[in-house]
Amino acid sequence: MPRYARKKSGTGVYHVILRGINRQNLFKDELDCRKFLDTLERYKNGSRCKIYGYCLMGNHVHLLIKGDLEDVSQFIKRVATSYAWWFNFKYEHSGHVFQDRFKSECVEDDRYLLAVIRYIHQNPVKAGLEKKPDQYKWSSCRVYYGGKEYPPGLTDLDFILNLFGDNKTISMEKLQEFMEKENNDQCLEDQEKIRLKDKDLHAEIIKLLHGRPVSALKQMNKTERDLILQKVKELKGSNIRQISRITGIGFNIVYRA
Repeated sequence: MPRYARKKSGTGVYHVILRGINRQNLFKDELDCRKFLDTLERYKNGSRCKIYGYCLMGNHVHLLIKGDLEDVSQFIKRVATSYAWWFNFKYEHSGHVFQDRFKSECVEDDRYLLAVIRYIHQNPVKAGLEKKPDQYKWSSCRVYYGGKEYPPGLTDLDFILNLFGDNKTISMEKLQEFMEKENNDQCLEDQEKIRLKDKDLHAEIIKLLHGRPVSALKQMNKTERDLILQKVKELKGSNIRQISRITGIGFNIVYRA
């Protein structure tokens, strides 16, 4: 299947999504998250790219980056290659860690820029991991709210904060209000989603259980159950909240499997 050339942003700003291959988790513990952020910082410092926002989810990463298209592509490639090598070494894994090609979209105006940064920061809230976006440890939201981030200085704040005014304190307050406003933001991720109907997912789970009822999952030991849940999460069109609802297994258990 031919690859299409990426569109070049007139503003130089891109929303990028990196996914684990077959939806596998990219981050199994806090050390993994820190390692990825350290890798981002290392290659950012050696590039001409700026990071306006990020969010590390279980099996994917959102980045809001500014730079020349070629610089951004090289930056993402270096980050993914370096982290994949470390991940494979740590977990004695071989093969690909990320999907072959990252997804990206151009961010061409300030209105959409703000929609994207809010969408990125709202990811953990929409996934049910936290009640407020700044409570999530592995996104840039807390530093936009005036908190500390790891590693310090990873996020380039000024460009987005300046959209809310010249006074940094007031800008942070206005941005926080904007970030938590009810919205229907839709970005690159939503354009990719293919929804699997509940009845179809239910049938697929039964296939994976070789004809046993879905309730059998609750009777399994953790290792056996998590192996099945991993396979269910790999099904195209499924999502963690839906899997939790159909199986009756807690969201966080499905998320960590």
